[in-house]
Amino acid sequence: MKIPENLLYTEDHEWIKLEDDTAYIGITDFAQRELGDIVYVEIETLGENLKEHDVFGSVEAVKTVSDLFLPLAGEILEINSKLESNPELVNSDPYGEGWMIKIKIANLFDAEGLLRSGSYASLIGL
Repeated sequence: MKIPENLLYTEDHEWIKLEDDTAYIGITDFAQRELGDIVYVEIETLGENLKEHDVFGSVEAVKTVSDLFLPLAGEILEINSKLESNPELVNSDPYGEGWMIKIKIANLFDAEGLLRSGSYASLIGL
């Protein structure tokens, strides 16, 4: 199971790739494996300012639907349009082509509370 060291993580199984005051966000390899085959990703929060832990969308797998929680407060700048026609990218490349949103971070200091790769690995029992 992949847990890239250059990313940050949440206990809700999202990953965060920081780039100055913006961040890319998706779900982890562990999360996509637990969900199974992803058939639909719904994100309708483009342009919205959301608080940390707000629901920014949902992901639908064959047997379940799960909410997606924002790990850092900010404005949703971009949604990965590839997921509309290819939601399975979340399964095949969760840390690359399967990213979900890009946000402008409201307070960069909030990122200090996120998990590093080693802590996330311990959380999921690796």
